Amino acid sequence: MMKAAAIVQSPWSLNQKPSHYPYKSDLVDGGGFNLSTFKGSSIKIQTTIFPLQKQPHKLEVRASIGNTFGNLFRVTTFGESHGGGVGCIIDGCPPRLPLSESDMQVELDRRRPGQSRITTPRKESDTCKILSGVGQGSTLGTPIAVSVPNTDQRGNDYSEMALAYRPSHADATYDFKYGVRAVEGGGRSSARETIGRVAAGAVAKKLLKIQSATEVLAYVSRVHGVELPDDVVDHEKLTIEQIESNIVRCPDPVIAEEMIKAIDMVRLRGDSVGGVITCIARNVPRGLGSPVFDKLEAELAKGLMSLPATKGFEIGSGFSGSKMTGSEHNDEFYIDDSGNVRTRTNRSGGIQGGISNGETIVMRVAFKPTSTITTLQKTVTREGHETEFRARGRHDPCVVPRAVPMVEAMVALVLADQLLQHHAQCQLLRFDTNLPPANGEKGSENVTLEEAATRR
Repeated sequence: MMKAAAIVQSPWSLNQKPSHYPYKSDLVDGGGFNLSTFKGSSIKIQTTIFPLQKQPHKLEVRASIGNTFGNLFRVTTFGESHGGGVGCIIDGCPPRLPLSESDMQVELDRRRPGQSRITTPRKESDTCKILSGVGQGSTLGTPIAVSVPNTDQRGNDYSEMALAYRPSHADATYDFKYGVRAVEGGGRSSARETIGRVAAGAVAKKLLKIQSATEVLAYVSRVHGVELPDDVVDHEKLTIEQIESNIVRCPDPVIAEEMIKAIDMVRLRGDSVGGVITCIARNVPRGLGSPVFDKLEAELAKGLMSLPATKGFEIGSGFSGSKMTGSEHNDEFYIDDSGNVRTRTNRSGGIQGGISNGETIVMRVAFKPTSTITTLQKTVTREGHETEFRARGRHDPCVVPRAVPMVEAMVALVLADQLLQHHAQCQLLRFDTNLPPANGEKGSENVTLEEAATRR
């Protein structure tokens, strides 16, 4: 007789004999079972099985920390407003993309503080330094680390904020969640955190431009009660030069002057106002977006609503579309002179069913008034006592002029991430279709993986 011993996991308690086991069995010392098999054979195997005591399940909690954005094109930002510096790590960027610090600096200069009288007077050059991931002028396919030092901190301006919460600011909720917070400048809740986003957005913009000629532009369309009419700006002809022609970043010079006056009015009395930024993305490849939970507009909403001070998001017709009938709202299809599938209107905002359709994507983001103001307000202390509070420090009387490059960055990050996901899922195997291309696209070439491999 050959004997073998095995230990297996079992739901039975020790010394409990299973009544349904098909083999002859006898309890042995230690709570195991002798199982005889191959009856009538010249070889008989006796296996002793020791059932394990059933163990309670271990509970495991996995929490998202909230500092990383994206799936394939991933960005992690770091740093606080008054710490040693801020920056980002970009992971998943394809190799061989031409990239230099100057590409990022152009965008960082657009968001830096102290650029005009309607922005915070804090003076920072926001000079970026690429620490890794780029060699000989091109990306290496490895993580790209970018650092920007803080040089003009004034921690004493925030001494009162260590004791009392600024109304509508993140001071109180950071305390509620973490039990500790960076008092000076608001720490991670400060818009200074967005430096990492803007730097990463510059990389995403360049990837989109080279790969698909996609262009992302944003502009201020409302400040407080001053609004730019929808029909004033031609989104197909809008240029970055028009947007950057004035300090409020409104492409219409007349409306821009009214917006600047509205900001100056509240700035001089220590108050603040909010506004709306409109963002467009032209030449977006059709097919971006992953239904059902990762629809393109859902990802855009998440990215944009993660920006500081955001309170609303619309795409296409937005909330006004709810007032229309289906016949009024539907975008009818047609074939243009070049054989492209187009829509006669764009109330869908360039996205249908959560997937880009090749038309211009049009979004609007609402920003609240800056919460840190020098007007006397009622609040409570960290110890729970009611008090009055007047903020000090340097703050934007209206965030929207400097938020324009932040909005562009988040949209570019979403589109770059979705572009990589689309290629990974939908562009590997044969794409055999007679569908005409969307506006500005080249028709998909019908090749197999084997044929593509021979061309490398």
